[in-house]
Amino acid sequence: MTDIQQKKEKVKMHLTDLRQNLKKMHLSVTEELLLPQPDEVKTLMNKMDQLLKLIESK
Repeated sequence: MTDIQQKKEKVKMHLTDLRQNLKKMHLSVTEELLLPQPDEVKTLMNKMDQLLKLIESK
């Protein structure tokens, strides 16, 4: 597997993970009327930052 393919796979995994977490958060807000905990939001923000770094790296 080439370096570019590995990078694409990592990005895909990060996006899948973020999507799942955001879906859970969305369901809790819309169905249970519960706001996410601040640490949950911070964790997702950190994951997004990691993804950005991965995308921006050469």
